[in-house]
Amino acid sequence: MTALGRPQFLLQFSEVLVKWRQFFNYLAAQQGKSDMCVLEQKLELEQLKVCQAVMFTHVQLLELTFYSFGLLLQTIDLLDWNSLINDTTKISNLLMIPNLETGHLEPLLNKFTTEEESQMKRMLQRVDVLAKHAVANGVRLMVDAEQTYFQPAISRLTLEMQRKFNREKPVIFNTYQCYLKEAYDNVTLDVELSRREGWYFGAKLVRGAYMYQERARAQEIGYEDPINPDYEATNRMYHKCLDYVLEEIEHSRKANVMVATHNEDTVKFTLEKMNEMGLSPTENKVYFGQLLGMCDQISFPLGQAGFPVYKYVPYGPVNEVIPYLSRRAQENRGFMKGSQRERSLLWKELKRRLLSGQVFYTPVY
Repeated sequence: MTALGRPQFLLQFSEVLVKWRQFFNYLAAQQGKSDMCVLEQKLELEQLKVCQAVMFTHVQLLELTFYSFGLLLQTIDLLDWNSLINDTTKISNLLMIPNLETGHLEPLLNKFTTEEESQMKRMLQRVDVLAKHAVANGVRLMVDAEQTYFQPAISRLTLEMQRKFNREKPVIFNTYQCYLKEAYDNVTLDVELSRREGWYFGAKLVRGAYMYQERARAQEIGYEDPINPDYEATNRMYHKCLDYVLEEIEHSRKANVMVATHNEDTVKFTLEKMNEMGLSPTENKVYFGQLLGMCDQISFPLGQAGFPVYKYVPYGPVNEVIPYLSRRAQENRGFMKGSQRERSLLWKELKRRLLSGQVFYTPVY
């Protein structure tokens, strides 16, 4: 997504979305609801007017906005709250919220120029062209994830495409990085939104590739580390998110998930869950993905057993692809320690073929 528009726009739009969510979290905490599950947090509008006099004007704005939607609500949850920022919102007029220290209303960010507004529209048009091309060719479009300071904007733009193109089947997939502490909240919110609005949910689950960069930036700027404390915590988060999406597939058959992993335990976890749920690989609701040239001992048995398996292939000019692959190796250096087992399996298979006279292997199907 960062190739389709200026990174500065993604940064600014992400800042808006993060602050808007932080404002909701602040109001929820004021009402004693900060310990609740994110989908259970509901703001009482009457309580806001009584307890937050400084926010009275803003609460009136909320009521008028929801009234204009035809929603006479007494409470609003985070999904209702997020709907206040929609595709008709002019970015340069976006959101005045109280400064939590001074109590004065302030804009979330400096106004966009006319040119920046045009850049945003052109970016949306480019995404729209790609999505239409995917629909026309019967393929899925999976939007990759980036650093946390880009990701809120990327996820929101992807969400708008899902609303438009996932009406009949899942075409657009968003990527969820499970090394983030907020990964499960993000997955549950988007699944719930797809239920309410009646479109097909599509997710690619990854562990994440920017851990060292994210932690260094958090320490440098002075905000909370967004990454789970250790690899095991990330594994638990991945399985928790995956379990939730699989349950959604079992419940409605309207969700799809790409299990993008090189972790054998995660693949086994997925297969066991699918077996428990009676979810057949031929239904094409669950896909598996690995990098080309890595973990073929996972990819090939899955494919031979009838599961949809994809190999991730970076492509382009050598001078651009080599630095990209170098960064992936750098970011995934913890995983690369396990490559010795893969080499051992490859040698074992090579010896078996040479001794049996079966140098070339033909799959059953």
